[in-house]
Amino acid sequence: MNMPHARKTNKSFLKRMKITGSGKLMKRPPGQNHFNAKDSGDASRQKKGHKLAPHELIRSAKALLQSNI
Repeated sequence: MNMPHARKTNKSFLKRMKITGSGKLMKRPPGQNHFNAKDSGDASRQKKGHKLAPHELIRSAKALLQSNI
């Protein structure tokens, strides 16, 4: 019996993304892990939380997150 191959979700990519209830992709801003002591308060506040992912990333992410979107 020959079954078609189901695509798997890329779990390492999924851990870095957040999918909202309406299907939008949110991502963490780059550069917020370390070397933050020299940043101004404004810069460190902008790094907090998740931001809406750009359209270029959303297009390529749909292939990596087949079963979740």
